[in-house]
Amino acid sequence: MTVTILALKDLSCGHCVKSVTAVLEQLDGVEQVQVTLHFAKVMGDVSAQHLIDAIVAAGYGAELAQPDFELALSGLNCGHCIKSTEKALSAVENIDVFEVSKTSAKIYGSADPQAAIAAIIAAGFEAHLVNESPKSELPTPLAALPSSGSVVLEQEIKPASAKSDKSISLLLDGLTCAACVLKVERALQGVEGVESVSVNLAEQTAFVTGDVDAQRLVQQVIQAGYGAEIIEDEKTSREKQQAQAKQEIQRRQWQSIVALVVGFGLLFWGLAGGQTQVTADNRLNWLAVGLVTLAVMIFTGGHFYQRAFKNLLNKTATMDTLVALGTGAAWLFSMAVTLAPEIFPESGRHLYFESSAMIIGLINVGKMLEAKAKQRSSKALERLLDLTPKTAKVVDEQGTHEIPLSQVQQGMTLRLQTGDRVSVDGIVTEGALWIDESMLTGESLPVQKNPGDKVSAGTVVTDGAALFQAEQIGNQTLLANIIKLVRQAQSSKPQLGQLADKIAAIFVPIVVVIALLAALIWYGVTQNISYAFMVLTTVLIIACPCALGLATPMSIIAGVGRAAELGILVRDADALQKAAGADTLVFDKTGTLTKGEPKVTALYTFGDMTQESAVHLAAGLEQGANHPLAKAILALNDGVAEKVSEFRTLKGLGITGVIQGKNIALGNRTLMTQFAVSLDAAEPLFQQESEKGATVVFLSVENQLAAIFAIRDPLREDSAQALQRLASQGYQLVMLTGDQEKTAQAIAAELGIHQVIAGVLPAGKAQAIQQLQAQGRKVVMVGDGINDAPALAQADVSIAMGSGSDIAIETAELTLMRHSMQAVADALSLSKGTLRNMKQNLFFAFVYNSLGIPLAAGLFYPLFGWLLNPMIGGAAMAFSSITVASNANRLLKFIPKQ
Repeated sequence: MTVTILALKDLSCGHCVKSVTAVLEQLDGVEQVQVTLHFAKVMGDVSAQHLIDAIVAAGYGAELAQPDFELALSGLNCGHCIKSTEKALSAVENIDVFEVSKTSAKIYGSADPQAAIAAIIAAGFEAHLVNESPKSELPTPLAALPSSGSVVLEQEIKPASAKSDKSISLLLDGLTCAACVLKVERALQGVEGVESVSVNLAEQTAFVTGDVDAQRLVQQVIQAGYGAEIIEDEKTSREKQQAQAKQEIQRRQWQSIVALVVGFGLLFWGLAGGQTQVTADNRLNWLAVGLVTLAVMIFTGGHFYQRAFKNLLNKTATMDTLVALGTGAAWLFSMAVTLAPEIFPESGRHLYFESSAMIIGLINVGKMLEAKAKQRSSKALERLLDLTPKTAKVVDEQGTHEIPLSQVQQGMTLRLQTGDRVSVDGIVTEGALWIDESMLTGESLPVQKNPGDKVSAGTVVTDGAALFQAEQIGNQTLLANIIKLVRQAQSSKPQLGQLADKIAAIFVPIVVVIALLAALIWYGVTQNISYAFMVLTTVLIIACPCALGLATPMSIIAGVGRAAELGILVRDADALQKAAGADTLVFDKTGTLTKGEPKVTALYTFGDMTQESAVHLAAGLEQGANHPLAKAILALNDGVAEKVSEFRTLKGLGITGVIQGKNIALGNRTLMTQFAVSLDAAEPLFQQESEKGATVVFLSVENQLAAIFAIRDPLREDSAQALQRLASQGYQLVMLTGDQEKTAQAIAAELGIHQVIAGVLPAGKAQAIQQLQAQGRKVVMVGDGINDAPALAQADVSIAMGSGSDIAIETAELTLMRHSMQAVADALSLSKGTLRNMKQNLFFAFVYNSLGIPLAAGLFYPLFGWLLNPMIGGAAMAFSSITVASNANRLLKFIPKQ
């Protein structure tokens, strides 16, 4: 079979493309046709001149095309490699058609050659322009593949992005509240070349996109008063994060113990009858207490004062500013009373040394518990990181021996045995295995792997032994890219989180103003400076925006992590928020609701014909064919190949030939009518199968009806149950397909789908989504193929179905690693649960600050006599952060609503 590429002229619209396609498909010998406005790619045994004549006769121009550029390829070993390369090239913008072999790729269209090369490298192969030397750089990591062209392997998901494909992750240190987040984001956004920045308070990370020097970003963060380093290896970075978290917990623990022992000691001494006011007799004693308290404050809370001083130099304010001002004001007031009690009225000579120490102790307790909660929220990501083994068993001339994972190279042959964890992505070359892929796909049952099947890093061999060839290693593996996507999603922010950050940006300065005003008012009303300082300190302490800053990041970390455990990859946290508000679900049919592999579901014979003989005759005519219907019939054959003579293909009708001296015809109803074959006996069966959505193929022998084959693309086992589950949750279900109305309606009735939009081209699918949106619906589109791309791009949220390493470079907003409709329901259920959790956290944070600040300012004192002690304010602030973090961690045990 030959491939012919023609350059077309005079085509101006989609109708022209359809016309040329129809003309070419009618030609004898043509097997497959792909037509764009500028090119036609024809596969089959037909001459180029014959193709050109047919196009000219249809009123258009055509000539043999020359490729715009040609790439030399290496690393392609089989048909599967060629298919992977073709899928990768489909993702590149402005490529009209292409022709791929094991050694070269001819590209037609106005595409950027470097974009095509990058796509092929990302698919795991090597490429360079013909007449250029291959580059020596390491392949680009899969997840860094540009989204231009919108097609990534099987799925075309989103339109081309103008954003850079370069992303940098930073590990931060010293962030304490939402104000810190905003400060670091502004610092990073000020670097030339930065396109977007997302800082995660809970994870202490920053995700930056743009063409920028990573070291420049680190310097900018340091100048802003925080620590930063580049995340080059996720596992190493995570281990460093864990070590830092462990150190922080230990440090906060002893700091809180020391501060609370001193603070409570002073408090209990006062409660037990000790003198808490300064007199001439005890002034020196209190001076000593003040100095000890100062030492404790510096020893256990020095980090607050250091950061507050840096904030002052940078003319910003954060939680550290409030803590430093509150505790510092309390100590300074107490020390002033101690040194010069005579300038204060007797009623105002109260000391707050114990408050300063206890506030620092309580805040450290809160931060320690908060750090522990953060560790729990990141367990899902840690479990993914722990999946990679440290060694691999390599097979070479010396036999089998273990080597460090870092030494594994592409093309190496590796051995797997029962109990082993797969080290890198590859293809089985010998043997058979059963592999547990549950941590990657969410599927609990082991999957059988035979020669030619892919295995993924991190999965576990439950039974069997095999050899496999390493294909993707290091940061190119499916697992590595999933980890990168999870990390990226955990760093992203939904609209609710962005709102919280904007509020936090102005929150601290407003709190300082409120505290000063409240103190002045109290002094003006009571003439008691002690009360005024107590109000000032309490407002500053209780108003720290820690809970506000943690509200959404903690929910996102836990929600995205739980999604990964359920086999759902989230690219952007905002997709979770949008999906939670969806009311209409639109499904592609073929390959999404169905398996995408037509099968013979019924075979009826007539006269003396047996089923076995009918299959042999039909398979004899179809042998060598690639049409899906032909493959369905060939799948029934037991390998017996009937000899066929006088074979003919009748376009749009079927095929005929002579087998064992008898005229055989296989095709549709029209073909049978042309041969005067009576179909009366088959009419009831034809109607019955057609109503089920089956394609009916007739077989005749010597112009007598011999058999009919009912061929259907079977539904996925769980489609009906999953759609019933979604319908019961109130979603409007829509099927969007290019199939004929009758077939689509039959399948829709079987699945309980409310609305069918059938017979539409890819562009028409996008228009159908637009019409649904014009009705005020929030639409989620679920698809699996390139032809779904326009609709996926138009929908409010896109969900891509996929499996295996195709998922590794998926760019859909939500991607399902297990090809199951139940996964769609799980994703939507989790999105609602995550949004609900975020709202709960934000509600608590806002209510806490809305009630806490007025209470601390003494607003309720005239009505109820309520006036908070600064120590109570410190405890309340710590409790607010712990509450938010603990509530978010409930998502780690989220079970989707059935």
